[in-house]
Amino acid sequence: MPHSLILNLTPASPIYPQFLTGRHLHALFLNLVSHVDIELGTYLHDEKTEKAFTLSPLQINTKKYQPRDNTLQYSHSQPILANTSCWWRISLLDDTLFSKLTKLWLNLNPKHPWHLGSADLYITSILGTPQSTQPWANACSYQELYDKASDCDRNISFSFATPTAFRQGKFDTALPTKDSVFNSLLTRWHKYSGIELSDFSIESVFPNFFNIHTEIAVDSRSKFIGCVGDISYRIFGDVEAVRIKQINALADFAIYCGLGRKTPMGMGMVRRVNCG
Repeated sequence: MPHSLILNLTPASPIYPQFLTGRHLHALFLNLVSHVDIELGTYLHDEKTEKAFTLSPLQINTKKYQPRDNTLQYSHSQPILANTSCWWRISLLDDTLFSKLTKLWLNLNPKHPWHLGSADLYITSILGTPQSTQPWANACSYQELYDKASDCDRNISFSFATPTAFRQGKFDTALPTKDSVFNSLLTRWHKYSGIELSDFSIESVFPNFFNIHTEIAVDSRSKFIGCVGDISYRIFGDVEAVRIKQINALADFAIYCGLGRKTPMGMGMVRRVNCG
């Protein structure tokens, strides 16, 4: 069962930009896991192929959520000051991951510090269900995702909230072609869901709107170029209802699995949005 969890956090001292990179947040997540299951933490650290989790960059809470502003802050040039209200998204794709971490969720101690660089962080709460002011919190079984997917909706719109790029051969491409987008979703669906989408086809899917541009995410060790913005695809022609349902199921899955490269480092955060 995939989960998209929001951790609300407060730093006790400033978090400096060099500690707000994807690799530092990746290390923080592994520390959280190892706190309750050291073997699981080691396994996730050593896993070389598709990771069973994704992470967001650390976000500063704003007073009011703006539904049209779908991008997230993925780099910081200034420290996050002490006592700033922040949130951090963790998604879990493997059915067993959430249950193995139940001890962490149930025994959350708001007075226990977690370290990010030189700063102590305190987890004040965890959200795991949809919220009107927090569109990234959600949970749904794979079977429910498939059962609830529309078999008639031909419009598929995505918002790329952090830079997204796809591996092609030895290099990356930031262009979200239909093959890159839906093959990325299909690969992760088949790896974790246990539900085979047989004879899956995107032959009738074409982009019909896009407002995207490239952004560069830089840390001390690398430079990552990806696209952010909005793109819509439409299913054209005479397509069987089951094929439309499969495409919609994958689109609904995007909020959990993200797209493309470096999703465990905060990149490729994507979710389906309503067009218009």
